[in-house]
Amino acid sequence: MRLRYGCNPHQAFAEASAPDGGPAPVEILNGAPSLINLLDALNAWQLVAEARAALGLPAAASFKHVSPAGAAVAVDLPDDLAQAYEVAGRELTPAATAYVRARGADPKCSFGDFVALSDPVDEATAQFLKGVVSDGIVAPAYEPAALETLSAKKGGGFLVLRADPDFRPPERETRELFGMKLVQDRNQRAIVPEDLSQLVCGELSDEARRDLLLGMIALKYTQSNSVGYALDGQMIGIGAGQQSRVDCTKLAGAKADVWHLGRHPKVLGLRFRPGVKRQDRINWRVRYIEGDLTREESGALEAAVEPPFEPLDDDERRHWLARLDGVSLVSDGFIPFRDNVDHASRHGVKYIAQPGGSARDADIEAACREYGMAMVHTGLRLFHH
Repeated sequence: MRLRYGCNPHQAFAEASAPDGGPAPVEILNGAPSLINLLDALNAWQLVAEARAALGLPAAASFKHVSPAGAAVAVDLPDDLAQAYEVAGRELTPAATAYVRARGADPKCSFGDFVALSDPVDEATAQFLKGVVSDGIVAPAYEPAALETLSAKKGGGFLVLRADPDFRPPERETRELFGMKLVQDRNQRAIVPEDLSQLVCGELSDEARRDLLLGMIALKYTQSNSVGYALDGQMIGIGAGQQSRVDCTKLAGAKADVWHLGRHPKVLGLRFRPGVKRQDRINWRVRYIEGDLTREESGALEAAVEPPFEPLDDDERRHWLARLDGVSLVSDGFIPFRDNVDHASRHGVKYIAQPGGSARDADIEAACREYGMAMVHTGLRLFHH
């Protein structure tokens, strides 16, 4: 298929084809993809299909620049999250719930995302997508009304792809870079519950097993190095593409903190004036949570909300963050130093899954025992580039 352009518009020629002229894994139903659109779609589809197979629940992902901003399965939303995600009072199907959770993990980064759903897209999901800024979607099927709604989005330019659930890729994958042809065995190692059988310390709840498996699958399709935090069936913070693993841990933890602070009563209590757009409301909530507003931003935020306006102070922020608990952390490579565990302890982490195999495994285990964390050695590295 001819693509709209490559990674950048000045890379005018771009195309995609199945090896040896065989069937393609996706079909274009509406719109014209760029190279990055297709990279996001193909990675995101693999993530949600694998999550569906491993966890038995509808799965969704929100992809940006070849890494997930969020991923989730269909677990019912509590009232405060429904309010934070601006879906309170709406009837949500399992597919819609999965995507609302996936997008709600990091709504700032999900701006202009590529959506993936493991299950057919229904009208409830399409109606939610109609109101958010997004570039396209990939799913195995679409209800006729949902396809009509999505095809009309972005003035008819919204990209709609249908994935073939029965497609099986070749055993090896090839790419060309700077005149070199690179070939490797495809990472077809499925994530399964048995990957959590080597328990080093502590105990795993059923919810932790679900969240750790989701985290492993999400990181399998995230640019490495990567660390992810999961809670209640959704990723709440993903630190991707960092050269240092502890930087991944810090980045994912900072995102998890912002997500958790989004449930603070003061954040939920912000009353925006009529006419403030949804994405502006999202961005203002994040800036309100972060707290380091410039003078111009402070004035603009106060003008966007109904009085009284009360900032979230450091004590309120600290006390609320202390309530974050039961978080699962997954690392795509072994944890090399205990500083990763020390930082994770500040973000409610109680469960860890990592390959193991570091020269300092004993130090990592000791740190987990010190903080009362359970840890699994999966023996499975999940680098993705």
